[in-house]
Amino acid sequence: MLKRLPIIIALCALAIASTYWFGRDLPTAPTPSGSGEALIGGEFSLTDQHGNPYTHKDMLDHYSLVFFGFTHCPDICPTALLNSTLALAQLGDDAKQVKIVFISVDPERDNPASMKLFVNNFSPDIAALSGTAEQVKQAADAYKVFYSKVEQKDSALGYVVDHSAYLYLMGKDGKYISHFPHNVAQQELADTLKRIINP
Repeated sequence: MLKRLPIIIALCALAIASTYWFGRDLPTAPTPSGSGEALIGGEFSLTDQHGNPYTHKDMLDHYSLVFFGFTHCPDICPTALLNSTLALAQLGDDAKQVKIVFISVDPERDNPASMKLFVNNFSPDIAALSGTAEQVKQAADAYKVFYSKVEQKDSALGYVVDHSAYLYLMGKDGKYISHFPHNVAQQELADTLKRIINP
């Protein structure tokens, strides 16, 4: 037992560190303004995984599930994209009315090529958007999204990006409808989308 103690201590330390960086509570979603309308969403100009311009106007005429993250994210982002993709798979023809939009908050590493490779693990139909630091900030500010680069000198990645972890459901008019935690259950998300698409 004593021989295994250093290993056990190391595993506990790793678990605590992982919980701190990736499992801790992130900033809560913005609350609605005094007018009763949440100030989430707005103008942005980015580039999709095919190298084409993509702006807030491309989100009109369909519902959008918007999530901010990065391709080197070890847990939160894959969970959000997987749950969203599986939820849409339950909608049948109604899924055509919903688009998943994944926006990178890691302009240093994420470009159209890396974004395409990443989202293809879930669905090639996801709009995977990246851009310059200024463009990313504009989009994040519009959605009141927090993100911060965190250096990890002992990691091969060099750094991670701490970020808000919510899925934002936007209407066909580009306005905020609701939000969900990144780990929302597929069934819950699917049921909510069904009610909204077919009131």
